[in-house]
This record gives sequence, structure tokens and C-alpha cells, in this order.
Amino acid sequence: MISSELPEIIGLSDRIIVMRRGKIEGILDQHERGTTEEEVMSIAVGHKYKL
Repeated sequence: MISSELPEIIGLSDRIIVMRRGKIEGILDQHERGTTEEEVMSIAVGHKYKL
């Protein structure tokens, strides 16, 4: 699924791949722990969020 709606992505996905400038910046696994909108956006704008 591709979407810019973060609540939809977080609610429907088991794993979230965050891309920035055509490259994968981070992979968030929902099974290991919950993911927040702040984590996704932090990675999307280039900040290195501690996972």
C-alpha cells in the first residue's frame, strides 16, 4: 500500500518502509513495537530516529 495518510498506514500495515529522495530511509516493524506518526515523519524528513 502507498499512502500519505499516516493514520491509515499505521493502522493497516505490519511493516512500514519510509522512503526519502527515492531511497529507503527506515523500516519500522509493527510486530516488534508500535509505531507513531512522529517516528515516521522524523525518518521521512531525514532525522535519525532511534529505533
